[in-house]
Amino acid sequence: MADATPLVRREYDRGITTLTLDSPHNRNALSARLVCELHDALDAAAADDATRAVLLTHTGTTFCAGADLSQASSDAEALASGPLGLARLLRAVVELPKPVVARVTGHARAGGLGLLGACDISAAGPGASFAFTEARLGLAPAIISIPLLPRLDPRAAARYYLTGERFGPEEAVRVGLVTLAGSGDVDELLAPVIEGLLRGSPQGLAESKRLTTQVLRDSFDRDTQDLAATSARLFASAEAREGMAAFLERRDPSWVR
Repeated sequence: MADATPLVRREYDRGITTLTLDSPHNRNALSARLVCELHDALDAAAADDATRAVLLTHTGTTFCAGADLSQASSDAEALASGPLGLARLLRAVVELPKPVVARVTGHARAGGLGLLGACDISAAGPGASFAFTEARLGLAPAIISIPLLPRLDPRAAARYYLTGERFGPEEAVRVGLVTLAGSGDVDELLAPVIEGLLRGSPQGLAESKRLTTQVLRDSFDRDTQDLAATSARLFASAEAREGMAAFLERRDPSWVR
């Protein structure tokens, strides 16, 4: 029997719906099941008149590791549907008529960075780290570029897309990946943000968010199909199969000298 324990937990308190990614066995990777549950939780928050804003957070030491490589490397259906499924999820966050705030106290990689780009506001604690690891796997940050490139400093995007270097919270703020970072308690960092959101009217928040996300929504309209095709092509390539196998086997891929 399949495990019925939710991978996305939903809690409500005083106007804030908290969605917690709770899939520690694969570092909160974007498995088909987690993506489906997160979609459902976002839909429920959108329909809940009492919810003024959504707080997206995580258990464990990883916010989100990106694609579930064990699933992608063995499931042909996941290869075919994954890029468009990720695009739909990121667009759902962008188009949610309520602000979405990310609370990050652990690592974010690859597709997890796309989630941060889709959120309206994000805060990172001292234990957070970030990396675009796709090029090291024979892939590219295709779909996640839709919400990310409009936000990122172009020179920083070129550096981190190409090198896969890990960077910390302060650098993430500097390059536009996250909004706030600090050396102390991330909840204290977010307290004035949450207070400000709770003072906004539902209509005012929704329409203000539409203004700030117009460029991202235009990017989804323009680029989703092409970038999904690029992502699917790369995932199906021999280089990506080698890169994913090397990652799962904890070794260098064949092209590393």
